[in-house]
Amino acid sequence: MIKVHSLTKKFGKFTALDGISCDISDGSIYGLVGINGSGKSTLLRTITGIYRADDGEVTFDGEGVYDNPEVKKRIAFVPDELYLPNNETMLSMSKKYNTLYNGKFNRKKFDELSAAFSLDVRKPLNTFSKGMRRQASTILALSLETDYIFFDETFDGLDPFKRAYVKRLIEEDVRSRGATAIITSHSLKELEDICDKLAVLDKGGIVLESDVSDMSVGGVKVQIAFSEDYDETKFDSFDLIEFSKHGSVSGLIIKGEESEIKEKLSAMSPILLETLPLSLEDVFTLELTRRGVETFSELLKKEDEEV
Repeated sequence: MIKVHSLTKKFGKFTALDGISCDISDGSIYGLVGINGSGKSTLLRTITGIYRADDGEVTFDGEGVYDNPEVKKRIAFVPDELYLPNNETMLSMSKKYNTLYNGKFNRKKFDELSAAFSLDVRKPLNTFSKGMRRQASTILALSLETDYIFFDETFDGLDPFKRAYVKRLIEEDVRSRGATAIITSHSLKELEDICDKLAVLDKGGIVLESDVSDMSVGGVKVQIAFSEDYDETKFDSFDLIEFSKHGSVSGLIIKGEESEIKEKLSAMSPILLETLPLSLEDVFTLELTRRGVETFSELLKKEDEEV
């Protein structure tokens, strides 16, 4: 298990991480969601022992990670800002990885994944596009078959098909080997269908953390309109969580069973009625708003509107 306790990291007067604590269970996929500057990359770099914490600690099965080569050999990390030497190829990098990790590099998996992504392992990496370089880094990391695999904005630059395939590969790797993965993203949609637990970072702190299976309020989203004028009081008989109105059309979030809510609303003779079950993103947005984390909750709403 990875245990992060009261982790603080500063750069000069700027506090990038402010007393973060969390436990990451073995054999799980842990998602870190946050806008740029929220602390995601700093947290991963501190967890992997690249940065030394100013306060607090990170342990892997009770052992510290900073200045601990034995623990670091159990970690594979694909950073947001990739560094792959331009004069190297995927093949030459695989040989270096094999040496660094004491011959534990899985060459068969490397060959299979490279073929699946149609990447030429003998082609110089400086000829690869951003997306191809990220694919190459992901393949190299997965081929190490370490106990811990960390990906920072790993879906950035990938087309939808490749994004879905990488998700599947990470999930299969974790489930089949009992590995532990941490994945960061600025988009909740990227992580909600793969992670066991999600944490939202804002201004260097975890403002919301929950098992995905527990994030449910049992409600529906409603779009409704009436021919007559009305306001929020029209829905006093419902367990209303959120109300907004634009012209004659209102957007509601109502707690309860969808079938019962729809039947009751239909009896009010609306000229428009559409219902949808709440998504995980809706639940997170509501919870963040309730806790006063407006920046990130508004970003989630904006992304939802754009989709």
